[in-house]
Amino acid sequence: MTSPAHTQYVYYTASTMDGFLADSNDSLDWLLTQPIDESGPFPISDLMAKTGAIVMGATTYQWVLDHTPGEPWPYPEQQTFVFSHRKFEKVHPSITVVSGQPAANRELLEKAAGDLGVWVVGGGGLAAAFAADGMLDEMVVSYAPVTLGAGRPLFDGAFDFELLETAQNRAFLIGRYRVVRARG
Repeated sequence: MTSPAHTQYVYYTASTMDGFLADSNDSLDWLLTQPIDESGPFPISDLMAKTGAIVMGATTYQWVLDHTPGEPWPYPEQQTFVFSHRKFEKVHPSITVVSGQPAANRELLEKAAGDLGVWVVGGGGLAAAFAADGMLDEMVVSYAPVTLGAGRPLFDGAFDFELLETAQNRAFLIGRYRVVRARG
């Protein structure tokens, strides 16, 4: 008898060289000005082909809504779960707002993912909560040649990672890491 396949949880994101996802005003202007080859190493299309469910925090969800007004939801093929205690406008039937720790929602997420994985979009606090609950396998970070000095951190929490692979995609240095364990 074979055991069920493990659902792969991947935190796929971009960061400044000093470890921030967004500036202090939640702006991604630093990211949107960087050149990238959509068919280069670690393309988003490869991730999406392996993703059955998406999870994101409230700030990330609000950013998507604020920066794509009038446009269709960018992830209609995957069930999206927004971790929040707030009420949000539901702009697409694939969106569900959930609360609580990741582990409390594991069955729901893995059922939605089916035979595919879960993309942990962000932010850093949510990614760390997934790691703390043993639900983060890998982190793929595209580092841009920018520093901000302050902002939303890449990852909240003390963890060890193992570097598995690196690549360059135009301006970005990309690292793929395995989550090893919490520190301390």
